[in-house]
Amino acid sequence: MRSSTQAVPEHTTIPRHIAIIMDGNGRWAKKRLLPRVMGHKKGLETLEALTASCVRLGVEYLTVFAFSTENWRRPVDEVGFLMNLFLQSLQKRVDKLHKNNLRLKVIGDRSRFAPEIIAGISHAETLTAANTGLTLTIAADYGGRWDILQAVNQAIAAGAREITEASVLPYLSLGAAPEPDLFIRTGGETRISNFLLWQLAYTELYFTDKLWPDFGEPELMQAIQSYQTRERRFGRTSEQLPAEQQRS
Repeated sequence: MRSSTQAVPEHTTIPRHIAIIMDGNGRWAKKRLLPRVMGHKKGLETLEALTASCVRLGVEYLTVFAFSTENWRRPVDEVGFLMNLFLQSLQKRVDKLHKNNLRLKVIGDRSRFAPEIIAGISHAETLTAANTGLTLTIAADYGGRWDILQAVNQAIAAGAREITEASVLPYLSLGAAPEPDLFIRTGGETRISNFLLWQLAYTELYFTDKLWPDFGEPELMQAIQSYQTRERRFGRTSEQLPAEQQRS
């Protein structure tokens, strides 16, 4: 897979790859006078529904930011709940993902996870590895700067004589996937918060005030419709774009 700075990706009306920062779970719960953890549970239901929407629409890759390297700074009880929720989700939902021909991948630094979570991730990835449907990637204990640094270090360890895009790309967490076409962040914030720093270089960005638990298929379609109005030039002029992209 070549990066968008090396080759022009194929243009498709429906994004092949969507990346999402699922923001606003805690605020959703607070507005309803509920504990923050209830927002995270509702957010997991939203992810399950939105994954099904992406499958129906023909999206090939969905990558979501579930837990960043900076999220360890949150209150201990909330982090503990998130870890338990992650483990329960792996245990309860992996068979459904497998039955529906979805492939699950988890990217990030696993060293701080409990052994049972690491084992659950390994089981889920192995079970679904040969599936040919949508690839759902969960970024957990992930950071974009960490991703780049670990890829460079792996390239050096593998004997790379020079650090280039070509030598680093295979070691990035999403090195085997096309770069995201569309990035969505819910919750009203307008930053990418150390998510996929390398991969988002030419991604179309979409921000919404909608809190993640309230982000359903209608909101997803609004984001895709916004994407469809963008000219994806990758350094070219408008006149150089294929005729079908100029009409979209």
